[in-house]
Amino acid sequence: MSFGSSVSSSSASSSSSSLLDAHGWDVGWAEAFAPYAAQGLLPGRVVRVDRGQCDIATPEGIVRADTAFVTPHDPLRVVCTGDWAAVDPEGVSDPRYVRTLLPRRTAFARSTSSQRSEGQILAANVDHAVITVSLAVELDLGRIERFLALAWESGAQPTIVLSKADLVPDPVGLSYLVEDVETVAPGVQVVPLSSETGEGIDVLSAVVAGGTTVLLGVSGAGKSTLANALVGADVMTVQAARDIDGKGRHTTTTRNLFVLPGGGVLIDTPGLRGVGLWDAETGVGQVFSEIEELSAECRFHDCAHESEPGCAVAAAIEDGSLPVRRLESYRKLLRENQRIVAKTDARVRSEILKDWKRKGAEGRAAMDAKRGRVR
Repeated sequence: MSFGSSVSSSSASSSSSSLLDAHGWDVGWAEAFAPYAAQGLLPGRVVRVDRGQCDIATPEGIVRADTAFVTPHDPLRVVCTGDWAAVDPEGVSDPRYVRTLLPRRTAFARSTSSQRSEGQILAANVDHAVITVSLAVELDLGRIERFLALAWESGAQPTIVLSKADLVPDPVGLSYLVEDVETVAPGVQVVPLSSETGEGIDVLSAVVAGGTTVLLGVSGAGKSTLANALVGADVMTVQAARDIDGKGRHTTTTRNLFVLPGGGVLIDTPGLRGVGLWDAETGVGQVFSEIEELSAECRFHDCAHESEPGCAVAAAIEDGSLPVRRLESYRKLLRENQRIVAKTDARVRSEILKDWKRKGAEGRAAMDAKRGRVR
């Protein structure tokens, strides 16, 4: 049975095709898969990965397959939930194997907490990234900016959900919280939501109805409860967050893909303790677009926005139109991202070293001038 650009009109093919369609199959994926269809392989979407094996939605239903043939040294190229794959048909091998992955359209990645400069792929072929932030605890705008940088860098369209909105019964107070988040999320929809009252569920359901959506957030943010509400069934176990700090246990321990009743698919992910950037300079620029726009108006193209004359960023800080916290967060994320890139890019390391030497020389010259010395 071929699943290339031409599709059979038989009832069996129609049933198989509808299963793939429900998981996001389209003409583009069919064209990409055509060479593997000619080899007799089956198309499928990875719905779960664990211990070197994965569950894949195929024309034969959900099948279990080994990933040994596509386990590269690069951790960003391992099989991940959301990937489209070519897998052995029934009876070809035992166990079945994933033979190859189709090129990803988007990929959500972060840096790991290890010291080996590794990235970690969290979800593949994602169209929407829903960043879940609990209102049970004080807003951490810096963490929101980190999530947004990774989301923009992945190629997905981010949406921010302020979960547990029922804990803020005052409409005015809630509106202020939404406004605070909107100031750090230009171009991003912010949705206050309560799984208890149903507020915001219809709005979010409309957002995720098409394409693939990944749920992101820290433990205790309410992702599993939200996943249950969107799927319309108790597909995820829910555990109560601690009252003292709003943190929860890792209810979700693997990344799971679910078909949504209104169309589209949802990938739920484990709560993230760390949100490290991974080569996300473009994403950082998108999050801080107002600073990037101001930088273009500075007198010097390499302005550091410190004490240079004609600095548009410094002028915005002075007149209050740009919060100091925003600029500090921007600088922090750029430095962090530069360090991550430098670990794997010798050219970037060299540029950073030159910059450090230049600043050191300038600092020494300024100190000598203050002391009346001339070099």
